[in-house]
Amino acid sequence: MSSLSELREMSNEQMAAVLKEACKDLFHLRIKAQTDRLDVPSELKRNRKLVAQIKTIQREREIKTAKARALGEANAAAAANK
Repeated sequence: MSSLSELREMSNEQMAAVLKEACKDLFHLRIKAQTDRLDVPSELKRNRKLVAQIKTIQREREIKTAKARALGEANAAAAANK
């Protein structure tokens, strides 16, 4: 699928689309694993890892945005107090 560096280069919208597709694939793989044999059993692990990587990158971006917003508010408050 996508390497970690490729995921980091994606926009939030692209990453959300890849996450949605990976979750959908993971669901279908889990169903197939319960009913039949998987052709490639490692595909389950690969999809779980991809979902985890995407969610981790999204969370890192959320934290970075929150810190930047908090810093901007602190600077604005300090400027208003002068």
